[in-house]
Amino acid sequence: MKQHLLLLTLLATTLAASAQLKPRPDAFPPIAETLATKAITMASSVDEMASWDRYPTYETYVAMMQRWAEQYPEICSLDTIGTSVQGRLILAVQIEGQRLADVYKPQFFYSSTIHGDEVTGYVMMLRLIDTLLASYGNSPRLTALVDEMGIYINPLANPDGTYRRGNHTVRGAIRYNADTVDLNRTFPDPFSGVAAKAVPQENQAMIDYVSAHRFRLSANLHGGAEVMNYPWDSFTSTMRPHPEAEWWQEVCKRFVDTCRLQSRSYLRDVTESGYTAGGDWYIIPGGRQDYMNHYHNCLELTMEISTAKTVPSEQLPTYWHYLNAALINYIEEIRTLPESAGIAESECLAAKIYPNPTCSHVIVSGLPAGSTTALYNMAGHRLGTYSVETAPLQLDLQSLPQGIYLLRTAGTAVKIVKH
Repeated sequence: MKQHLLLLTLLATTLAASAQLKPRPDAFPPIAETLATKAITMASSVDEMASWDRYPTYETYVAMMQRWAEQYPEICSLDTIGTSVQGRLILAVQIEGQRLADVYKPQFFYSSTIHGDEVTGYVMMLRLIDTLLASYGNSPRLTALVDEMGIYINPLANPDGTYRRGNHTVRGAIRYNADTVDLNRTFPDPFSGVAAKAVPQENQAMIDYVSAHRFRLSANLHGGAEVMNYPWDSFTSTMRPHPEAEWWQEVCKRFVDTCRLQSRSYLRDVTESGYTAGGDWYIIPGGRQDYMNHYHNCLELTMEISTAKTVPSEQLPTYWHYLNAALINYIEEIRTLPESAGIAESECLAAKIYPNPTCSHVIVSGLPAGSTTALYNMAGHRLGTYSVETAPLQLDLQSLPQGIYLLRTAGTAVKIVKH
């Protein structure tokens, strides 16, 4: 009997060891995918992208981005984040409806293909742009979404890696940039305590871009696995859980559940739940996710959306079928942000506000005479504008409901808590 129990114990131990998480595709020197047997069809014109079962050439990609800005000038504008080592453009579109002077809108950011050979997200982001723009004025839900916030989408963060063999094909794409640098290992690391290495050109452009905006929620799309990966990447969840870990788990569960309405087998190759804390999967340094969360107080999620880094062209519509509702739902998660999110200490006013929290009023000292400041609720609507004629400034909040408010001036903000 004891021998039988011992054998069962050994068997259980062996099964547990074999059930470890699938290795993270960007956690070790990767082996390039073999594309010889895959049908990779390229679109050499915008019209050839109509069925969304092709990858665009570089010129087609640029033309698509330019055409959207031309077709929808009232709600779409084209940004150049920067250029790659080889001079290719790193582009983003800004999609925003009614631009009202008295509304401070939250900003959302999608970015994809920081690893050049992980291109499923590249096409998903292009199709998402097209969907949001074509639906404006036709879908009440998506019209409200575009009116409510600024939505920024960067489909291709590493164009040199994606078009390594030339602008005409994604065959031969590599994860690295043209200098053979992994862009998802060379963002400033907030936790290592080691001086930052030289920042690659593409990453410096991205750092400058996100620093010029105030993104509150974002996601970075990858391939090579199927799992939602929430911060931190630098620690396991037992070592240092993210302060909003419970919120992240709820968001990830909603994303996974939405995708599995289309395919019950989707997002299961790493964890059965479809999501994991990054460090529990594999600890990595210098990743963009931790950089965004720590330095910009922007809640960023890493979305690993396809087991194959480069899926056959004819499968791209299938992945859109899995993902499109969840990708739109994730933008709407900006409405569920925890109250602690969205305003970093480095962005706060050079002023003292007290008492804070408050039940009735606050006193604001340190604002220069002649300046103006405005109070917003968390939905971004301006509640009042105040001129600083004499210091200190006193604000009466008695008529406002309990909640979090933002006092903004000169592009910076601080939170006020009303009990």
